[in-house]
Formats: sequence, structure tokens, C-alpha cells
Amino acid sequence: MADKWALLILARLQNEPVRFNQLRRDIKGISQKVLSQTLKKLERDGLLSRSVFATVPVTVEYALTDLGQSLVQTVNTFAHWAEQHMDTVLLAQAQYDACAASNPGA
Repeated sequence: MADKWALLILARLQNEPVRFNQLRRDIKGISQKVLSQTLKKLERDGLLSRSVFATVPVTVEYALTDLGQSLVQTVNTFAHWAEQHMDTVLLAQAQYDACAASNPGA
């Protein structure tokens, strides 16, 4: 639950079921492998359901379960915080990386 991809997926599914390929297009920077792994983990946790449709090619759609829906408000609060503080977090990351690069092995 505590990874950024899980939170982005949960946020994207809050209003409607979404197909795998649409999730991949909507969530910038996520690889197909990581998306698949994260979806399986969320399904295992009972937060989303997976529906397979016999089309050519096969269509797979994901939706929040009732348990997943119960997290929507919390996910939205976190997403709002992240939006407000993104510049500060990116600056902290850049400062950390610069310090680590100038002091390798420290």
C-alpha cells in the first residue's frame, strides 16, 4: 500500500472501472511490468477486482472493491498533500542526490 504506484492506481479507479491499457496510458512513468505487479498485489489485498472479457485480444478491467472504496478519501487526502508539496520534495531529492554524488561512499 505504501508505494506511489498503488496510490495512483487507487486514485484512478475511484470513479469507474478501468482497462489495463488505459491505466498504463493514464499513469505516467509506470512500466507494464510494475503496473501488472501492483495490480496483482492490490487484488490480493482485496482492494480491487479484476474482470476478464472474452474479446480479441482479451480485455481486462479493474475496479475498486468496497474495501478499496473505503480508502478513496484517504488516498485523495494524500494525493492533495503530494500535489501541494511536490516542488519541495523534488528539491529535497535533488539536494540529497547532489550531496551523495559529491561524497560517494559516505
